[in-house]
Amino acid sequence: MAFKLDGNPLAVDVPFTVGDVNYPANWLRLSTAQEKKDLGITEVADVPVFDGRFYNGDGTAKKLTDTNEVDENGDPVLDENGDQLVTLGVKSVLKAQEKNIAGSLLARYDWYVVRKAEKSTAIPTAITTYRDGVRTACTTRETEIDNCADTAALVTLYSYKDDGTAYMTQYPTDPNS
Repeated sequence: MAFKLDGNPLAVDVPFTVGDVNYPANWLRLSTAQEKKDLGITEVADVPVFDGRFYNGDGTAKKLTDTNEVDENGDPVLDENGDQLVTLGVKSVLKAQEKNIAGSLLARYDWYVVRKAEKSTAIPTAITTYRDGVRTACTTRETEIDNCADTAALVTLYSYKDDGTAYMTQYPTDPNS
């Protein structure tokens, strides 16, 4: 909850003065609703905070799909190479993030692949299984993203159930962790 005094914001845990009386930083936390009211302090709802992955700052949902940019005449906006400018939608951004995560998880064990190519040394089964699992999980996660029909479905996909488990497919556990 936020507070206002004479229409001005009043920060919690910051001392303030009303008339000739100085109030300590913890006064707003310790005072009763009636004490605040007697001083003319009102409670106001906190400004809502929206998840920037899915919503604009004003709470409107971001576009889920990619958008071809056009000018005021409806003509395509082109880049310096003459290619259509495209603004990526939420789904494309999230899928690119998944690819980056998978690439990062795979990169830890790329040296096994290089060693196999250079020296014909076998890659341990646990590493091969893990790398396959990362690629499979990434593909599954991208499909789960694509299957979301609206923003609410995406928000749910990226949240957790009451028991703490994720709705979204999880990446495998690192074999060396």
